[in-house]
Amino acid sequence: MKFISTNVDGAFVIEPEPRRDERGYFARVWCARELTDRGLAAAIAQINTGVSPHRGTLRGLHFQAAPHAEVKIARCVRGAVFDVVVDLRRASPTFGRWHGVELTAENARQLYVPEGCAHGYLTLVEDTELVYSTTHAYAPAAAGGVRFDDPAFGIAWPFAPALVSAADRTWPLYAMDPSHG
Repeated sequence: MKFISTNVDGAFVIEPEPRRDERGYFARVWCARELTDRGLAAAIAQINTGVSPHRGTLRGLHFQAAPHAEVKIARCVRGAVFDVVVDLRRASPTFGRWHGVELTAENARQLYVPEGCAHGYLTLVEDTELVYSTTHAYAPAAAGGVRFDDPAFGIAWPFAPALVSAADRTWPLYAMDPSHG
């Protein structure tokens, strides 16, 4: 597995290193040793899947607050998404920055989202499925989010979302002032 740094501290694009032959290819998509050798979280508490039949579906930007803060590793297994991580860690050198990457079933890339960061994605084609593992089980009381269109982050989505849940449309704008929460 290749770990490619992003402009968000601790977030990585993970690319498989396929071994090809006449049958196709075989590649690792998760390896505890490779993650821990890089000082990254390797525990899996839960694996989720999100299926979106419509192009332009936006999910996010979500996170879980401490003590249930989680690492996510996301992979598109059908279709294509523009996957985004936003750094919400006030003490981070990349606080407020975001990184987006296209994940497709064909490129098999993954996005490693560290604790303290929000995560969301926009489906680029119809019939898309994203699978992601988390280091903590979902805790409703710890669930939070930030607006996908918050000017504080200025995320350059590939196109305007066509379908966004009421909850995701109404997250509060994020206070970038370090004196707030």
